[in-house]
Amino acid sequence: MEKKSLDYYLSLNYPFKIESLSEEDGGGYFITYPDLPGCMSDGETVEEAISMGEDARKAWIETRYEKSLEIPEPFTVNNKYNGRITVRTPKSLHRQLIEEAKEEGVSLNQYLVYILSKGIKNNYKEF
Repeated sequence: MEKKSLDYYLSLNYPFKIESLSEEDGGGYFITYPDLPGCMSDGETVEEAISMGEDARKAWIETRYEKSLEIPEPFTVNNKYNGRITVRTPKSLHRQLIEEAKEEGVSLNQYLVYILSKGIKNNYKEF
């Protein structure tokens, strides 16, 4: 695979998060780039935090590039959402899901969407 150029990575639109800091934390605003671990900055105003964050993002990417370390692309660049998911299950689970869908009078697809949405709404995390 051909190595992408530094300009390529610098031109990507990385999403960022801005949080206001409490007075006891010094006030101002804190900016992070979720796709670039450890890339962060701050500023007295939102505008300053964004400007400082942009400088930090460029320095982060340039440093990683110079050291030939992996530079992740923004999550949104790598993912196109088309509504399709392939899931492999044990035969017994597949059978159970089909039986439960029949009991509810819906298709297997409708039943799976229902179960997934119910789990997300309940913030289901068991790992």
